[in-house]
Amino acid sequence: MKRILAVALVAAAALAVLPFLLAESGDRAYQGWVEADTLFIGAESAGRMTALDVAEGEDVAAGAPLFRLDASSEEAAVAAARAALARSQAELDLAEAAQKRPEEIDVLRASEREATARLELAKQDLDRTRVLVERGTATQASLDTAIATEAANRASLDSVRSEITLANLPVRDEQLRQAREAVAAAKADLASAEATLAKRSVAAPAAGSIETLYYRLGEVVPSGRPIVALLPPENVRIRFFVPETEIARLALGQAIRVACDACEPSDAKISFISGTTEYTPPEIYSLDERAKLVYRVEAIPADPKSFRPGLPVDVSAGARP
Repeated sequence: MKRILAVALVAAAALAVLPFLLAESGDRAYQGWVEADTLFIGAESAGRMTALDVAEGEDVAAGAPLFRLDASSEEAAVAAARAALARSQAELDLAEAAQKRPEEIDVLRASEREATARLELAKQDLDRTRVLVERGTATQASLDTAIATEAANRASLDSVRSEITLANLPVRDEQLRQAREAVAAAKADLASAEATLAKRSVAAPAAGSIETLYYRLGEVVPSGRPIVALLPPENVRIRFFVPETEIARLALGQAIRVACDACEPSDAKISFISGTTEYTPPEIYSLDERAKLVYRVEAIPADPKSFRPGLPVDVSAGARP
């Protein structure tokens, strides 16, 4: 009887220890949760929201409009910058053109023809006077007068021709350079005003889901405050913790299995393994693990949309790659 009782006790002890032995021999589940790097998108300056193009829970594509703030001041600044550019461009065109209008140049050319005719007449008078002086029928004073008249008409023609040349030239180089610099500055002011106006309308920097809207249509948004929380799928991570005695079982790129309550198990790949240990975080509610040193490990899920941020998960590691 005593022998039977001893055998029964040994069998019971073996059955009691068997689950623990099986648990040690199988894949151990590590505790963790779903982590997400949410994008908090806002405007660079304050303003009243005049358009809200998304709703919470909605999926948006990259570049899709999210919201718009009142831009009346910025639009006025763009209009003023465009007007300033047009004025500077007109001044530059005027500086690069001839100094006088075509009508004024036509008047100068008529004066040139008149001065040319007077010079020809003065030359003829000078030639005749020289002949008469040689014959003795004219005085030296008459010759001097003819010479002076011819020289005066020649100088008048040269003056008119100089005026025509000057009228066809642009302004001085210094003034022309200043006009060009004014146009360049006006273009820069316009580009700055347009960039400021563009910032009043904000688009999604990446595809993802709208997690939270912090302001509604018509509300005044302070500068630098987030308006939309956007979660791109590629920003979802599985974060779990592995005891220091078992970290050697894991490697970067290794496939793992992730399970949670009310969700189907799915695959993920390890993307990060911490190089230092830490104490088990308080989020892991396990008396057995609380005082142990662990390594933080992160993995990229194959189907990130099946996990919500903050969801507790159990991770089982497969074979090393």
